[in-house]
Amino acid sequence: MNAGKSLPEQLVAPHPDVAPLPYAAPFETGTRVLRGIPYALRDGMRPLELDLWLPGTGGGPAPLVLFAHGGAWLRGRRDDMGFRLREWSPGPLARTAAEGFAVACVDYRLSGEAAFPAPLDDLGSALRWLTLRSAELGIDTGRTVVWGESAGAHLASLLALTHTGPPLAGAVVWYGPSDLTTPRGGFSPDNPATPEALLLGGAPATVPERARAASPLSRVHSGAPPFLVVHGEDDTMVSCSHSRDLAAALDKTGAHVDLRLIPGADHGWAGLTDDRVESIFTGSLRFAHGLVS
Repeated sequence: MNAGKSLPEQLVAPHPDVAPLPYAAPFETGTRVLRGIPYALRDGMRPLELDLWLPGTGGGPAPLVLFAHGGAWLRGRRDDMGFRLREWSPGPLARTAAEGFAVACVDYRLSGEAAFPAPLDDLGSALRWLTLRSAELGIDTGRTVVWGESAGAHLASLLALTHTGPPLAGAVVWYGPSDLTTPRGGFSPDNPATPEALLLGGAPATVPERARAASPLSRVHSGAPPFLVVHGEDDTMVSCSHSRDLAAALDKTGAHVDLRLIPGADHGWAGLTDDRVESIFTGSLRFAHGLVS
């Protein structure tokens, strides 16, 4: 066993690229879930992990939703699609898998662990790993929709706009920041204590090149995949102007963009009735289906 390897070499866990996959536990919706799969190793820190929801067996490789959670780049759980959806049973990820998608919800390095572009690099690493193991997993990463909420929507937008492999099928962006360079709402690029400054490793005004690189609005190009951009008109945490300007920039290049501004909605869909939150989710899922069908 492990012939030719030293004891220290034998003690190290297998690399995520070749490690055995965990058991796919059945779920009540007929879906399956693999939890806590390491997908990347970073020096000096924990392995980064993802959970993978899979649809029922049969039907060929499933299209993929790659989900990025919110939390101001400071905190958050990989399986959390926002506080208004936390009590759903089955939850939104299981429901998405029941509709025929594989759903990967991923850890990424938070701002207390590493500065930008670390979290964006982590999403790219997750997609690379999922592609490498796609045959075993029964997924088709050539049909990937990246979906994020709040800070995760910011990262989802950036991944959709900067991914250098096969183009993503599209992006679903819920109330995400798109511009880290200019004052909007209560945000000031001169303030070193904002979540944006912590993400960048300095007040945006003091690291202007990094702030532009971290702004989806600055990365828009004519080859962008289709975007669904959804934002509450009464958002008090991330100004709705972020989404308006991102959608306008995408439209100007000729990229497909569907902008949906939600009257009466604050951040995280606060202020909406349950049925309106349900409608936003089902509409987003319908958009994703249209990209991979």
